[in-house]
Amino acid sequence: MQAAHDIALSVKDLKTYFYTNNRCNKAINGVSFEIRKGKTLCVVGESGCGKSVTASTIMQLLPALSRIEQGQVTYHSDNGDVEIEKLERDGQEMRAIRGSEIAMIFQDPMTALNPVYTIGFQIGESLKYHTNLNSKEIRERTIDLLRDMGISLPEMRVDDYPHQFSGGMRQRAMIAMAMSCNPKILIADEPTTALDVTIQAQIFELMEKLKTEHETAIMLITHDMGVVAELADDVAVMYMGNIVEAGTVDQVLRNPVHPYTRALLDSIPVLGKGKDQIISPISGSTPDPYNRPIGCQFAPRCSYKTDVCDVMPEEVNVDKTRRVMCWNYKDLLPNGE
Repeated sequence: MQAAHDIALSVKDLKTYFYTNNRCNKAINGVSFEIRKGKTLCVVGESGCGKSVTASTIMQLLPALSRIEQGQVTYHSDNGDVEIEKLERDGQEMRAIRGSEIAMIFQDPMTALNPVYTIGFQIGESLKYHTNLNSKEIRERTIDLLRDMGISLPEMRVDDYPHQFSGGMRQRAMIAMAMSCNPKILIADEPTTALDVTIQAQIFELMEKLKTEHETAIMLITHDMGVVAELADDVAVMYMGNIVEAGTVDQVLRNPVHPYTRALLDSIPVLGKGKDQIISPISGSTPDPYNRPIGCQFAPRCSYKTDVCDVMPEEVNVDKTRRVMCWNYKDLLPNGE
């Protein structure tokens, strides 16, 4: 357990449910984690496991037919603790925090940017509401941000509309918007999906700079295990709305103790091993969220399954920094401890 003053945001037993056509999708079903100041928590898992919904819950950007059923989302601000789940979604207090103290880089910049306003206006909007800069200073800061993101001729491109930017440039404009107010917590939902590797490296360098200079806590949602190995301090592996394994990056990547984490790592080609390496995809597919398996959600796809898996496993602390949701995790421990 970390010292309280090191933690920027803590989530405890969070449950977020979606209601459609008289059915309930338990998108987040009892998730707990902490994001530490000046550290990066990487959240990994297959599409549909609940990563983006977790981020939207923290930002209070959930759709209308959804609600936080239980749990706490506590932002440990400089002025005391703020219980985000109790704030009005579009209330004054939440709007003051969103964008300035907790910022988010969205997955799809084309839907996150407004097509009828210029890129400069949209980045400047955040600065206008959350800082005391005048119009001239806002424009200068916006141009600087675009320059930092590697956009050429930012003095001209600042007046362009989103459709005039390429996919990668829109993503960089989105990142500039999120970073404009030097947030205390940055939630990045697959921020480099549309970018080539050189720009990707620049963006991660900027995020690292934010982390070291401003002690920003970063929650990075990604599918890329290479990015996790490079950037993460802590890792949380999600499956069907639960965190099935969490720990330091070394523990989770070197010695995974949940069959799902191990299966994820086995499905990734390793550079340098050549074309003869065996890549094993995870068998089966993600279950229907409206027709879930009983007990452990991963059991139908798991090679370690036993009869006990018909009951949902409790979360177990393997050691001080590692926890897992699996009945048979001891079979995966390096020494069978």
